[in-house]
Amino acid sequence: MAPVAGSSVEFREQALKSLERLPPFSPVLNRLLASLAHEDVSFAELATLIEKDTVLAGNILRLVNSALYGLPGTVSSVRHAVAILGLVKLRNVLLGLAISRLWRTVRTPPGWSTAQFNLHSAAVATLADLLVEAAPVPYAEGAFVAGLLHDMGKLLWALAFPRQFALLWNLLGRCGGRWADCEAELLGLDHAELSSEALARWNLPEPIRRAARFHHVPELANAGALDLAHVVHAANLLAAERGFGMLPSGIEPAPSAARALDRLGVTPALPRILERFQEEMEVIATLLR
Repeated sequence: MAPVAGSSVEFREQALKSLERLPPFSPVLNRLLASLAHEDVSFAELATLIEKDTVLAGNILRLVNSALYGLPGTVSSVRHAVAILGLVKLRNVLLGLAISRLWRTVRTPPGWSTAQFNLHSAAVATLADLLVEAAPVPYAEGAFVAGLLHDMGKLLWALAFPRQFALLWNLLGRCGGRWADCEAELLGLDHAELSSEALARWNLPEPIRRAARFHHVPELANAGALDLAHVVHAANLLAAERGFGMLPSGIEPAPSAARALDRLGVTPALPRILERFQEEMEVIATLLR
């Protein structure tokens, strides 16, 4: 199939303009994104913002009262729930819920499944967050967010080029499930690069942007040293193997996650990681509905 006429630079700018088609950020999402750019955020401030958003407040209470936490009594106060979750966990959960809600409001082309995209993003984020507990990588606190947003370039790609996206969907079988190869054939446009540039426009920290940029080729990040990109790479492959991928049915993900997990040195801890992943995703899946 012949590539579409135009330069990759033009296509990239056109895809990034899709950011303008997103609805305005909620106050909670605005504050959370600002906190990732090293601005302080307090429990009291987040609790106040959550209390003003009935959907988020309800989901936070559902989470803290789920079997995942196994509390002896029912928590009915948002401020109590915030104290139980802790600031980092709370921020991660809120970002996941707010971002998934944002994606659901976007009109997407035929073939795109927002539900599948949200589950994949949440699964990679959850696995990345669990992997860094066993892998000594720099900026481990950014693992969840890097996993959550690593593929947003795919969404921008689909929004900007719906006709080409339909072709890409059909090409994936021929490309062996390798998105980047199909994207290069059609537009010469890499979704990982798009993700990184979009996150830069959101002023997210450089390690998170780098992890998104190199999540398919982590050896190119950080001069080959162990990096957050290695974590997102492994989490992305492992999520697909656990049934949370983005490929059409019948196409197997390649390569397997085994080598990526060995590179991180987390293979001995993998059974416990997968057990916790299963527990967390059962709850997260209900929150994303």
